Amino acid sequence: MKSRSLHRLGVACGLAAGAWMGAAEAPTKLVSAGFSPFLISLGMVAGVFLGRWTLPMILKGTAYLVLDIRRTPHLIVWAILAGVLWAVANTLTVFAIKNVGLSVAFPLWNTNSIIGLLWGWLLFGELRGAGRAQWAKVMGGALAIVVGAGLLAYASTQAAADTHLAAVGVIAALGAGLLWGTMYIPYRKAYLSGMNPLSFVTIFTFGELATVLLLALVFDGGFDRLSAELNRARPALFWLLLGGFCWVLGDLFQQYAAKYIGISRGIPLSNTNQLWGLAWGVLVFGESSGTGAFVHLMTIGGSVLMVAGAAAVSFAEAPEAEHAARKRAMERESRRYGLDLGRLEASIEGEDPLEQASHRRGLWDWLVAVAAAGVFIWAGIAARPQPVPVNPAWIVILALATLGALAGGGILLWRRTRFS
Repeated sequence: MKSRSLHRLGVACGLAAGAWMGAAEAPTKLVSAGFSPFLISLGMVAGVFLGRWTLPMILKGTAYLVLDIRRTPHLIVWAILAGVLWAVANTLTVFAIKNVGLSVAFPLWNTNSIIGLLWGWLLFGELRGAGRAQWAKVMGGALAIVVGAGLLAYASTQAAADTHLAAVGVIAALGAGLLWGTMYIPYRKAYLSGMNPLSFVTIFTFGELATVLLLALVFDGGFDRLSAELNRARPALFWLLLGGFCWVLGDLFQQYAAKYIGISRGIPLSNTNQLWGLAWGVLVFGESSGTGAFVHLMTIGGSVLMVAGAAAVSFAEAPEAEHAARKRAMERESRRYGLDLGRLEASIEGEDPLEQASHRRGLWDWLVAVAAAGVFIWAGIAARPQPVPVNPAWIVILALATLGALAGGGILLWRRTRFS
């Protein structure tokens, strides 16, 4: 019953992750307003940095995070590496959206579920010992994802006026999927080692911020050019910061999904963000206007097929034999790094080995929260409407639905694990 409870929790976290990660990509449409993809990625990662620092501190406190990180120092390098992979992938998504649109790019980079499934099976014992029914769901779902991605790639080349640019967009989206799929290796490694997802993402952010800043400086004309671009983008900066903050909420839910049901199931489930991406792209930004019925059919059909595949993979609940394979992977991590196996097993079951320690919020925690809020207020004062056509009614509807996913997933996570 406990494993079934955790599976349901992981499913809920994956769905909430899809909602928030889908909403987070909406500000990248500003690339159509003439801003550099590197600048947009840097603005979003700045919001990510603020979110990854403030939310873990508010939920657990700095003292808790420091104690957890000191217990598994070998994961610092892995978390930074994951941040680097995320940063490069996020930059590629901006190029993809610029060339093929949000509603088409989303499902293409969601091929990361195939990569994550492969790594989960190869390195962490996921699907080892699974029965025929589970394998049928997983492999059938994987095939559906690949076919759906192919339909969308074909649709994008038909819809674009410039076939070369469409091909660049497709390659960028698939490249992002490859990097994001590989990024989940450090995720799973961290949780088999007993690290709290909140601690992991705090370290993660240093790798992503440093990488995006380096990309912007190298490919966007150096420091002076970047400073001038940031000044020009000041009226749009708030929306980029907000997008990054939304991504943090989605990624935190995704982290918990990966922890409790594995990357081969949790990641495809969080890839329901493609439905949200399709909704934002079509309903809010009107991306489908002016295209023919054939392109509509390919885009919708490809998206539905990919979502069906992701659902099949995600709802293949792990049997006891697969849990035994996961335990062997955990024992390997325990031996390699000298960790307490009992702690690791308690952590993966939703318990918090550090729960009994006293970790009250200190002055530093509140200063960080106030500073982050100050940055958003500063950017919000200068915010102006951007030359990107939108449908305000659909913005309100989608925003309310996304907040509902946050409330539902957050309450379940708190009641079951206290964010452990």
